[in-house]
Amino acid sequence: MPRPNPVHLGALPSIAPGHEFMNRREVQAAGLHRDWIKGISSLNGFPAEAIVLSGGYEDDWDAGATILYTGEGGNLEGTQVADQTLTGGNLALHRSFEQQTPVRVIRQIRPARIRSSWYYQYAVLYVVASCSYERGRSGFMIWRFLLEQLSDIVPTATNHADLQEPSVVYQPTPRIASNVNRLVRDTRLMQQVKQLYDFHCQVCLQRLANQVRPYAEAAHLQPLGAPHHGPDTLDNLLCLCPNHHVLLDMGAWTLDDHFNIQGLPGTLQLNPAHRVRVEWARYHRNNIYQATGKKRK
Repeated sequence: MPRPNPVHLGALPSIAPGHEFMNRREVQAAGLHRDWIKGISSLNGFPAEAIVLSGGYEDDWDAGATILYTGEGGNLEGTQVADQTLTGGNLALHRSFEQQTPVRVIRQIRPARIRSSWYYQYAVLYVVASCSYERGRSGFMIWRFLLEQLSDIVPTATNHADLQEPSVVYQPTPRIASNVNRLVRDTRLMQQVKQLYDFHCQVCLQRLANQVRPYAEAAHLQPLGAPHHGPDTLDNLLCLCPNHHVLLDMGAWTLDDHFNIQGLPGTLQLNPAHRVRVEWARYHRNNIYQATGKKRK
């Protein structure tokens, strides 16, 4: 008999968007977030379940339907003091991006300067539209996740295996109709670049396969969404294994103008039908790649 999924992705059937909580303890007790201190709710090996927006990171940006969320780590009293790594909650949000799983968003609401008046509000489900590893306001490397609101109609969560339902029955709050703009990816292009290489990584030539189907990832040289605004085109895509995709996003390697790999040993394999544009490689090299010994801007 298969083991139940220990994570709780998606909405909770008893908590409607807009419900308010006095503090993080209440948010945790309701099952929206498994931690009352950390911003990212996750379990090792799984996508993220939820995030809390509380203004604790200087590089955060919240525009309602669109959020630029800073990953966890290297933060001291609201100021970034060290580089972040792709571990813990950051890795979980990266999995949310790769698997396009929903993320619950909880906001800290500050109606006045009096701290005792602050409260938390469950927003709605979002999806991680893009992620990047880049230099933040204080000069340190941070993980940034672009989240886009899915809709005001929230689907039921996929699993309730290890959560204790709160004793209080939460009543639905009023809803209003709204229009949401979010990036629309051309999945045909993603599938096309994978098929061009028969799901082999263009760097290590590894092909991940099982009894169902092979697996590879389509990676953008110039990431989609803010702040990069890269194009969703075949000439901006590479077919990579998960490891080399993550390393590309982290800036551990890049391509020169002749599509030679910089930062890692190896040679990029290019199918004659796949014409990568040099300007996207140049953008990645100038804005994301972190060469050893490169000075901070």
